[in-house]
Amino acid sequence: MPKDLAYYDTNKKINKLSDLLLKNYVIDKSLYDKYDVKRGLRDIDGKGVRTGLTDISEILQNKVVDGKTVPADGVLYYRGYNIRDLVEGFSTEERFGFEEVIYLLLFGELPTVRQLADFKVMLGSYRTLPTNFVRDVIMKAPSADMMNTLARSVLTLFCYDSNPNDTSISNVLRQCMQLISVFPLLSVYGYQAYNHYLRNQSLYIHVPNPNKSTAEVILELLRPDQQYTELEARVLDMALVLHAEHGGGNNSTFTTHVVTSSGTDTYSAISAALGSLKGPKHGGANVRVSQMFEDMKMNVKHWDNDEEISRYLNALLDKKAFDRSGLIYGMGHAVYTISDPRAQILKQYTGKLAKAKGLDDEYELYCRVEQLAPQVIGKKKHIYKGVSANVDFFSGFIYSMLDLPTELYTPLFAIARIAGWSAHRIEELINGNKIIRPAYMSISEHKNYRRLGER
Repeated sequence: MPKDLAYYDTNKKINKLSDLLLKNYVIDKSLYDKYDVKRGLRDIDGKGVRTGLTDISEILQNKVVDGKTVPADGVLYYRGYNIRDLVEGFSTEERFGFEEVIYLLLFGELPTVRQLADFKVMLGSYRTLPTNFVRDVIMKAPSADMMNTLARSVLTLFCYDSNPNDTSISNVLRQCMQLISVFPLLSVYGYQAYNHYLRNQSLYIHVPNPNKSTAEVILELLRPDQQYTELEARVLDMALVLHAEHGGGNNSTFTTHVVTSSGTDTYSAISAALGSLKGPKHGGANVRVSQMFEDMKMNVKHWDNDEEISRYLNALLDKKAFDRSGLIYGMGHAVYTISDPRAQILKQYTGKLAKAKGLDDEYELYCRVEQLAPQVIGKKKHIYKGVSANVDFFSGFIYSMLDLPTELYTPLFAIARIAGWSAHRIEELINGNKIIRPAYMSISEHKNYRRLGER
């Protein structure tokens, strides 16, 4: 049989077998209520089921008024420090903050001037890949999916580690610091390979400057002329700071805890977290926000007309616009109700960058959607909590203003979040003594076996 016909025949069989999956995999949704199963490990009111303790970060979204718990503006703490205070600290002193945040998350305390300087030197010394790694690993198998490229590179680095399976705290710390340092290289080089081999564009493999901040390194590695403005680097640094950590319950961090609890190596744990972050319901959301706004700009003629914008937002919810998913991307969060502090901070820097880029009108469109979307969602849907813009709402706009390719939006999230993943992996290794294994209740009926010829 010709290859194309064989392929077609196999696909027909696969499609037919898929019908069996639809028949035998569907679970009656009412059973979840009957057996009090917390789908997504969340209560009906959206409160997460407590599965562990952490000292790394804290998210507050409620306050107590007259003995009652009511929604409030969100607050995010890194190791007990309000993220707003941390941001104000290094912003006022006109310093890059991401490296300081990495130190804080890993070691649990703010560094002194000397400690921070030494730490930056260590990160810079680790910011190098094994000999021929770029050629033999990244260039040999270019892919349009940067998250898969990143995960593959992380798993391959296992082979270059002389002590990969050692889960002692000192060895895991070394591995985590090395991965934190090379994530920008793995991400940008992966994109450059894709851009060259699959898009037929010029290839740029710049050598990172060990004395530059992570944000500066990313821009230098990505841009052909390696040039960037101070404002561009500081805005990107701020985005990294705000994405670095977000509690132990988010999907990728919880994945880190789960996989670490099995006793596996650091490379396997981090690659599993990357697989989680890739999903459009998690780290991939900022790409959707950017794409949604591009569609909106083509379909909304008057960006200052609230009524016209609201019609488009209603069309999104009615599955008649953009990807017809029924979602307004960038709006709402599993935890925050009144506001996401990360989005509020990022909004300020978005405005500064938009002004510098001459994109004030586009920034105003984002601000209008931020105000109108909660009203539209509230009227259209029955919701049990407030809805506000999340961190993805503005981050995609920032990345587009920085001329970053959409293929790197989610890897940028990973470049930041590996700081939190590393801290949580170490926390699990030190405090966990059991493999994480939640219970699933079987609802299948017991059946009598019939021999093959009798079926």
